[in-house]
Amino acid sequence: MKKYWELFFVFFKLGAFTFGGGYTMVPLIRNEVVEKRRWIEEEEFMDTLSIALSAPGPIALNTALFVGNRRLGFKGSLFSAAGVILPSFLIMLLIAIVLTQFKDNAVVESIFKGIRPAVVALIAAPLFSLGKSAGVKLKNIWIPAVATFTVWWFGVSPIYIVLAAILLGVFHLSWLKRIFRK
Repeated sequence: MKKYWELFFVFFKLGAFTFGGGYTMVPLIRNEVVEKRRWIEEEEFMDTLSIALSAPGPIALNTALFVGNRRLGFKGSLFSAAGVILPSFLIMLLIAIVLTQFKDNAVVESIFKGIRPAVVALIAAPLFSLGKSAGVKLKNIWIPAVATFTVWWFGVSPIYIVLAAILLGVFHLSWLKRIFRK
């Protein structure tokens, strides 16, 4: 039972002390489960992250579910999910109770406007380390750049980008297999 609570508290800590959402949690989760605790390998984390990104739901929750399941099975996924969800739930409950009294306060509004640039930086910084782990280099940086531009400029749903990437990957793999058979 001690291992389950360890899993819970690791994800509780990550959920409680990370501001900015799931994308800001990813490098912290990676650091905790790959480097510090060595629960999973780097390559397996990247595979887990790919699945978590393409699955519906919050990325931090999906990642916690996959890591918990990999570590301790179904019960592990429940403990890790509860750990990552509970801090947000408690904080939102507190905000709903306390801040609704101050919703029109100029100071509170200014604080939240001031936090926005920090959140952007917290999301942008992990992209570089994730890109490095995912194998993004100068020769293939055009792929995420085109995907980002397509979503931003043309308003294409990221779902279509993911589906197109899957199809292109399948065609590329079958093309490589055909070439190496000759």
